[in-house]
Amino acid sequence: MSASRRSGTTDELGPDEPGEPGGSDLLAALLDGMDAALCAFDADGVVTHWNREAERILGWTAAEAVGRHGFAGWAVRSADAEEVQARLMSAMHAPGRQVHEFALVTKDGGRVLVRTQSAAVRGPEGKPAGVYCAFSEVHAQIDLERSIALSEALFEDAAWGVVLVDADLRPAVVNAHAARSLGIGRTSALGRPLGELLAQGVEELEAALTHVLAEGAPPAPAEMWVAVRTPEGEKRRCWRSGFLRLASPLAEEPVPLGVGWLFLDVTEAKQAEQEAALLRFRTNQSHRAARAAAECEDPVEAVTVHLDFALAGFADHALVDRLAGAPPAGGEDAAPVRLVRLAATPAGAPGPSVPTGAAGLPVRYEAGHPALSCVERAGTVRADAGSVPAERARAWALERQWPGDAVHGLCAVLRSRGRTLGVVTFLRGAGRSRFERSDTAYAEDVAGRIAVALDLAEAVRRGAAGE
Repeated sequence: MSASRRSGTTDELGPDEPGEPGGSDLLAALLDGMDAALCAFDADGVVTHWNREAERILGWTAAEAVGRHGFAGWAVRSADAEEVQARLMSAMHAPGRQVHEFALVTKDGGRVLVRTQSAAVRGPEGKPAGVYCAFSEVHAQIDLERSIALSEALFEDAAWGVVLVDADLRPAVVNAHAARSLGIGRTSALGRPLGELLAQGVEELEAALTHVLAEGAPPAPAEMWVAVRTPEGEKRRCWRSGFLRLASPLAEEPVPLGVGWLFLDVTEAKQAEQEAALLRFRTNQSHRAARAAAECEDPVEAVTVHLDFALAGFADHALVDRLAGAPPAGGEDAAPVRLVRLAATPAGAPGPSVPTGAAGLPVRYEAGHPALSCVERAGTVRADAGSVPAERARAWALERQWPGDAVHGLCAVLRSRGRTLGVVTFLRGAGRSRFERSDTAYAEDVAGRIAVALDLAEAVRRGAAGE
C-alpha cells in the first residue's frame, strides 16, 4: 500500500470526518488505483509517496522507498543520480509539466527505461512545496502512443472505410473514406440505422455485426454486395469487409462496446473476375458444342446441339426460325418476311431443343416483331417487357408468340456466305437480368455457328433433291 512519512500534501485533504474514510486512507486508495506509477518529493528531494504501480515496475516497496533522499544509491546508478535529481526537482520552479526519459534501476539490479512527467506541488500559500512525478515504462508509453496514432490515421487518412458500430448496430464513428463510400457526411451518418444508409444488403450486414458481437471476429474477410443511394440512383457495390469485436479494457469481464467494421470497395475487381469466369465458361461451352456438332450426321441436329450448349447459364428458352423464301430486298415492293420455326426448347419443363415446323407453316409474327426487325436490319435486336405486373408481362410474351414467362428477349440474325438464313431468339424469365452488351456478343457468336450448320443443311437438302 502507499505510505507517507511526512505531512504536506496528505494533510491538505483536511481532518477525517466521522464514519468516513480518513484523508490519508482516501489518498492511498487513489494513488494505488492509478494505472501510472507515481512518486512525490518534498522541497528537499525526499520521497513522500510511492504507489503500487511504481512498486510493480521497479520492485521497491513503499516502505523501502518513502523517506529516501532522491533516487541516488538505489533507484538510479550513482553516475546518473545527480543529473536525474536535478532534472526532476527543476520542475518545482518551472511552469506546467516537464517530460523526461530516465534509466532507473530495479530492486533486482536490472534497468528499465521510463518516461516521466513532473510538475510542482504547491503549498497552502501557493509556494512550491515539492514535486510529483508520474512515470511508465517507455515501451508501454510508446505502445499507447502507437495505438492512438493508429486510431487517428484510420479515421483520417485510411484508404479503406472504417466504421465503429455500437451495440445497437448504429454508427458511432465514421472515417472520411467510409463517408464517401456511403455518400453521406461523417456526422450525418452517426446514430442512424444502417437501413437508412444502404438501400440493399442491410440484412446481411446486420447479421454479420450481430454475430461478431456474440461470437467474436470471423477468421477471414467477407465480401458483401450492397446498394448505395446516390443522386444518380442506386449503385451496387461489393465491399470486402473485416470485423473486430470491441470490448472495454477497464471491465473485469469483457463487455462489448460495439464492432469495428473495416471495408474496401472491390467492385471493379469482382466484376472483372466474374466476367472472366463467365467468358471462360462460354468459351468452353462453344468448344464443346463445336466438337459435339462435328459428330452429327444431320446438320439440323447440329443446330440443336449448338442451341442446347448455348442455353446453359445464358437463357431459359431458345427458338430458331429459318427464313422462308428469298432474303428480303429493299424498297417499297419488297415481299414481307416469313419465318418458319426450325427448332425450339420445350415450353414447359426444361429439356433439349427439338426440331419443329415439319409442315413449313410460317410463324404468326405481327409487324414490328423483334425477330422480323432482326431479319430486316440484319442485326441484333433486344426486347424487354419492362417493369410491369406479371399479368401484363405474360400478355406481352404471348403476343410475340413466346413462352409466357419470358420478359427479356434477344434476337440474333443467322447469316452465312453473305445471306440471311433466319433468326435465333434467346429468352429470359423474370428471375434473370436483361441482356447486356456482352450477352449480345455471345449470342452473335452462337448465331454464326448455327447459321453455318443451317446453311449446310440447306446445301445437303438441295443436293439430295438434285440427285
